[in-house]
Amino acid sequence: MSRTLGWKGTMAIAMAAALAFVLVGFLLRSASEDRRASDKNQAAIASVHSPRPETTLELSPSQLNAIEIKPVGTGLFPMDKEAVGNISFADELSVQVFPHYQGKLLDRFAELGDQVRKGLPLYTVDSPDLIQAESILIGAAAALELTSKELTRAKELNGTSGVSERELEQAISDQQTAEGNLKAARDAVRVFGKLDEEMDRMILTRKIDPALVVLAPLTGEVTAIYAPPGYLVQPGNPPAPYTVTDVTVKWMLGEIPESDLPLYRLGQPVQVTVPAYPDRVFTGRVGKIYATVDPNTHRTTIRSEVNDTRNELRPGMLANFLIRVRNPVEALAVPANSVVREGDGSMTVWVTADRRHFTQKIVKPGLSRDGRVEILEGLENGELVVSEGAVFLSNMLETPPTD
Repeated sequence: MSRTLGWKGTMAIAMAAALAFVLVGFLLRSASEDRRASDKNQAAIASVHSPRPETTLELSPSQLNAIEIKPVGTGLFPMDKEAVGNISFADELSVQVFPHYQGKLLDRFAELGDQVRKGLPLYTVDSPDLIQAESILIGAAAALELTSKELTRAKELNGTSGVSERELEQAISDQQTAEGNLKAARDAVRVFGKLDEEMDRMILTRKIDPALVVLAPLTGEVTAIYAPPGYLVQPGNPPAPYTVTDVTVKWMLGEIPESDLPLYRLGQPVQVTVPAYPDRVFTGRVGKIYATVDPNTHRTTIRSEVNDTRNELRPGMLANFLIRVRNPVEALAVPANSVVREGDGSMTVWVTADRRHFTQKIVKPGLSRDGRVEILEGLENGELVVSEGAVFLSNMLETPPTD
């Protein structure tokens, strides 16, 4: 019995050992394959990030005639941002002109588009409140005239049996009260914009002037009229009968990407062009950066105050805006034709030391302005670069031309 168990145990141990051997072999093979795959990935990554080997070309005299060479120099590069938007009246310089009291509009002294000056009449209103105030004025003037006569008569008869001292004092008091009432009545009418000369004339003729004159609050242009004659107008009840705007300053409202928002500051200079005047440039400055971003377009509104002394811009006009978000900085620069975009997306230039052998260099370009490109990395000041014909040299790498 014990011999049988010993034989079976031996077989079990042998099978377990064989299984372990197979498992170890599988694991070793898998690790080897993973290591080879990793080595391949590392090699691929290294090939992508390894610097491009320098390529040098030697040109023949005839080929040299097809290119131009200039030294790397410096230039001033401001950072400008473009935006598209529209022109608007400056709301802060636009005033809706309401009457101080309600009434029917009588006469209009300015039409849409007219230029008006501050303090001149815009329109008149038949105001019941003014009529009442003027009626009180005329009555107060009549009362003062009557009490003044009574006081004069009392003074003449004072000391006789006709008028006692008490009656004289009463006449003086009545006359002083009438003077106060007249002064208060004149002040009440003056609130409506009536002048002292006009009130004197009403008192003299005993005729009221129902026309409440509404004056222009500022010098500008009549940009809106909503009330025809006979229309009932009320203070603060829109629409206002007239709107007067200072049109020498306009607003430009442009939409900018939210990603550019940190670049903008109040006071930055702005240049504005519109299709109606393609050769004109209007100047201004950033006056407001709105606090909200449109969740659909991910843009925000920037507002600039634009000088328009000749009133050429019209609200609603489409406009292009160039906003300087950074002052000019001096940097290395090459002609724009020196920089070539290669098939892999890299930017290259061709440099030479002897004007015959040319080496291709990868560079990091920056801003472009006036036909020159800012170079951030890859070149040094004074190096000779191909300014015309760089594309010709890059094409030679693909298909070298024959003489």
